[in-house]
Amino acid sequence: MKRILQCLILLVSIGFGPAGGADAVKAVYHVNEGVDKAAMVLRNIRNHLAAEPGTKIVVVGHNAGIDFMLQGAQDKNGNPFDIPMEELAAKGVEFRVCGNTLKGRDIPAAKVQAPATVVPSGVAEVARLQAREGYVYLKP
Repeated sequence: MKRILQCLILLVSIGFGPAGGADAVKAVYHVNEGVDKAAMVLRNIRNHLAAEPGTKIVVVGHNAGIDFMLQGAQDKNGNPFDIPMEELAAKGVEFRVCGNTLKGRDIPAAKVQAPATVVPSGVAEVARLQAREGYVYLKP
C-alpha cells in the first residue's frame, strides 16, 4: 500500500496527464492551399482531437488557404465547410483568416464564414502564436 501511495504522489508531482496540472498541448495548423487540402486538414484536426482531446488548436489560413473559410465554400463533393468548422469550433478550435489576403484578393471581410475571424496577417499570426504563446507549428 505504501508503494502505491508513493507512486501516486510521484505521478501527481510530475503532472501526469491533464488532471496533473500539465498545460494542454497548443497547435497552430498553417493552411495556405485551397479547398482540396482543407478537407484533409479538418480530418487531421478531428483525428488530433480524438487522440488528444484537451489540445488547443488554432487554424490560420492565408493565400488560397482561406477559401474554405469563406461563405458558401464546398469541398469537391459539394459538402459545405461551415458545418465541420462549427463542429470543431464547439470543441474549442479557432479559425483565423488573413486580412492581407482578403485585401489582396478584394474579398470583403463580410464573406468570412463564422466561426472564422479575421487577423491582420496570417503569417504574422502563425509566428505570434509560436513565439509568444507556445504553439507548435503543424503544416498538413
